[in-house]
Amino acid sequence: MTDFSLNMPDKNGYFGEYGGSFVPDVLNDILAEITVAYENIKDDPSFTKELADLYKSYVGRPSPIFHAKNLSKKIGGAQIYFKREDLNHTGAHKINHCLGEALLAKKMGKTKLIAETGAGQHGVALATAAAILGLECDIHMGEVDIKKEHPNVIRMKILGAKVIPVSHGLKTLKEAVDSAFMAYLEDPVNQLYAIGSVVGPHPFPMMVRDFQAVVGREAKKQFEEMVGKQPDSLVACVGGGSNAIGLFTAYLNDEDVDIYGVEPAGTGFKVGEHAATLTLGTPGIIHGFKCYLLQDENGEPSPVHSVASGLDYPGVGPEHSYLKDIERVNYKTISDDEAIDAFFEISREEGIIPAIESAHAISYAMKLAAEKKPDETILVNLSGRGDKDIDYVVETYGKKYGI
Repeated sequence: MTDFSLNMPDKNGYFGEYGGSFVPDVLNDILAEITVAYENIKDDPSFTKELADLYKSYVGRPSPIFHAKNLSKKIGGAQIYFKREDLNHTGAHKINHCLGEALLAKKMGKTKLIAETGAGQHGVALATAAAILGLECDIHMGEVDIKKEHPNVIRMKILGAKVIPVSHGLKTLKEAVDSAFMAYLEDPVNQLYAIGSVVGPHPFPMMVRDFQAVVGREAKKQFEEMVGKQPDSLVACVGGGSNAIGLFTAYLNDEDVDIYGVEPAGTGFKVGEHAATLTLGTPGIIHGFKCYLLQDENGEPSPVHSVASGLDYPGVGPEHSYLKDIERVNYKTISDDEAIDAFFEISREEGIIPAIESAHAISYAMKLAAEKKPDETILVNLSGRGDKDIDYVVETYGKKYGI
């Protein structure tokens, strides 16, 4: 079996054939500067202590593991557990890497953070990190997502960030990345593009992975103490893939642990109806890196759709692409309707309103549990809470669920 470690990627940013850096020449020196700065600082005791202190006293880490007994009993199969990233300050896993990127920016003498956001969780987390560390913050967000995720838009503005609407194309996550990238090119010296997932050119997939790996490190210790063994299966949703890689990294060398990443099947498998990149995509280049990509015959990104704004991206993290090829992670799909069913199921069985993104993982975990024995265990990364989604869910699906 392949030996996985945080030594991946290689020095050029590749996970197997995926990753790398395909950017305009003007950015090569800037990215090299960021890489050197990160490599120098990541093990520096003052940096790691400051980040650890923020995780503990500001974010509220470690996030707990919760046994979903009601849901498990109703299904009647394996026991389902949740890693409660939804309980973090700002309501999702995104704060883990945002604080890391913001600290790095400050150490490098940058004055502004710039980023894209889909569901708004990354935007809120980055605005939060910018506020506490005294940095300016610009967040680019598609107009479709601004309407769907209005509560998070207000949060970003309250926190002092500037929210920049993106009105071209499908007006969702891919276009927000395009817009933020162009704005970054205007002043890469004073700004740091704080990418919101394990995507983009090297070193960002590595950096975000490293900051998110705290999730899996905690879970491994907590689950052993709680259950007396490690989980039989891990499940997490995958758009870009940051919450998933955060949980998976600690377990990649554990051959007895099955790992599942869950993509959005949307409303069907026709072009523009889904964002099942690893399921239906082929290798290509987007936003400065190589990965599995939903693309047309000319290599251009295809339109995508998901009920979850944080999952509607035509690409995916390069490490996920590599893990698919070597068959270490099993990538599955869940439809919009299945995710919304799970959204209400966990809300009403466990009193937890999840992010729609996380509901994709929960939905697949419920299917998986039904196939397993009662002495088996499944750990789901509940990556975010659903406060941001309730207006949209009630407006779109409320009547069906008696609201």
